[in-house]
Amino acid sequence: MDISSSLGKLYLIPITLGDDTPPDEVLPQTVKRAIELIDIFVVENEKVARRFIKAICPSKVQADLILFPLNKHTEASSHYQYIQPLLEGKNVGLMSDAGCPGVADPGAVIVKIAHEKNIPVIPLVGPSSILLSLMASGMNGQSFAFNGYLPIDKSEKKATLKTLERISSERDQSQLFIETPYRNNQIVEEMIAALHPQTQLCIACDITLPTEYIKTKSIAEWKKHKVDLHKRPCIFIIHKK
Repeated sequence: MDISSSLGKLYLIPITLGDDTPPDEVLPQTVKRAIELIDIFVVENEKVARRFIKAICPSKVQADLILFPLNKHTEASSHYQYIQPLLEGKNVGLMSDAGCPGVADPGAVIVKIAHEKNIPVIPLVGPSSILLSLMASGMNGQSFAFNGYLPIDKSEKKATLKTLERISSERDQSQLFIETPYRNNQIVEEMIAALHPQTQLCIACDITLPTEYIKTKSIAEWKKHKVDLHKRPCIFIIHKK
């Protein structure tokens, strides 16, 4: 007997990258159909999740929803509690607060437990700022690395930037990373100061939103070209030939 047949399925549900994008412009109907059938969700941000569910399925009764919070404040002991409905045969949806769950997102821990329990994991198609920025950058999409957040300490950050630049040159590998949105302008200044003038830098900001901005220029060119990125979600990619 296949034990997994008696278990629920964990659906990895992508959401829009911002409130200004209508869901039907960036998400397939499979996402809507999954949400219509699911009432239990593990979510990074309850307010964002409810707003998204209402936007994509207006007829869904919000009072019927069960939302489990998953963020940096969630106790590890809660993770197995969130899996329990799946063990009882109920389907559960996993949502990030933007884009795809499990990538640059705390949801990966739930997916890991699901695999341990032989629970089927179903990833659904949706916008990933990491892949969309790489697609639009003109950099190497055959070999790349996402490095998350860089160190906060200024000297450590500079050293990390130089290391990523060296790796990109040695391996012909695009290096992606993010920054806390209110420090975006600062990280651009730090890159201009630390990196080689001919190193390429792609700034991909507000992806899929009306204010979308994606440009790839050399560090020397960025030095002459100012852009205000304050409090705007960005992906940064560097590559040195």
